[in-house]
Amino acid sequence: MNVLLCPLSDPGYLYPSLAVGRELRRRGHTVHVLAGPSAGAVVTAAGLAVSAVADGTALSVAHWTVRGGEQYSAVARAVRRFEPDVLVTSVLCHGALVAAEAAGLPVVVLGLAAHLWPYRTGPADECGREWRLAETLRHYAAVRETAGLAPRHDRFPDTPLLGTAFLLRGHPEMEVPDAELPGAVRHVGPCWWEPEPAVEEPLPDSRPLAYVHLGRTFGGTGLWPRLNAAFTSGTHRAVVELGRSGAPEAAAGADLILGRRPWMGPLVKRADLVLTNATSAPVLAALLHGRPLLVAPNGSEQQVLAAGCVRAGVARRFPEPGAPAQELRAAVAGTGRDTAQRARAAEIGALLADGKSEARAADAVESAAR
Repeated sequence: MNVLLCPLSDPGYLYPSLAVGRELRRRGHTVHVLAGPSAGAVVTAAGLAVSAVADGTALSVAHWTVRGGEQYSAVARAVRRFEPDVLVTSVLCHGALVAAEAAGLPVVVLGLAAHLWPYRTGPADECGREWRLAETLRHYAAVRETAGLAPRHDRFPDTPLLGTAFLLRGHPEMEVPDAELPGAVRHVGPCWWEPEPAVEEPLPDSRPLAYVHLGRTFGGTGLWPRLNAAFTSGTHRAVVELGRSGAPEAAAGADLILGRRPWMGPLVKRADLVLTNATSAPVLAALLHGRPLLVAPNGSEQQVLAAGCVRAGVARRFPEPGAPAQELRAAVAGTGRDTAQRARAAEIGALLADGKSEARAADAVESAAR
């Protein structure tokens, strides 16, 4: 079988695709990875063949709403070149979905840690699922128009976004109780892979550690004022992964170690807790290492995943902007020593870390190609 991986090139989307690609290659399939310039070295480090896209913004999640046409063109060229039997792509990579439809190919979509759009049945959870679906479909329709495809008429509006199979990387415990997922959607687990650090990162002292992962603010409130207060004269120091956030705003005297790293697992393993806006990668890293979470969501997946983590008993909410410094410090210290939350995180982490997620995802890809 000939497989074309065309994920978004950002680590949170690229790395799980590489995990699946590695498993497919182990099974004897031919795997090519479409990637922007910044991702080529990582693809090579994963042992997979890279096909470079000159304009990396076409495969960047930061530009998914405006570069769909270029994304479609890049994937369509790769389809003509490699003649794949199946495509594997990321949620929000609409160019790949449209290219697969135009070429008559099956396409498997790697989703996030929780389902973002409305369920088929089940209670509403006030996470804006209908609005999010409408906005996503609006951008998807623009890509289809660019490709010259006729309008679709599906029974369910989310059908074209789900592909042949849509794979969630979290656990059913993180979904709304009694909610029914669309038929194409299934949970496979984290599909975890990331580059190994060359050496262990040195830390300045032996105090308890919090791992902090910043996501985009989407016009909401950034974490910096609260981080500065929480980690000044507190019980913990923090290693802050800047991720795709803007310029750091650390205050003098705040015990914050800043950086942009291509990995997080080794630091999460050394931490007492994970503080995050609630994007999939840091949430899954925390659970796989049995670490409790403090969540401070803004937009996109963050509201959905934060709510799911709180419901599942693995997270508590970081105090809102304007909270007193003492309350912020207490939230960090309390989460770090919360044995019940830690045990629950370890329980769900064990379910996620059963070693079969890449195999389940690869099974779905093989099934889609038949």
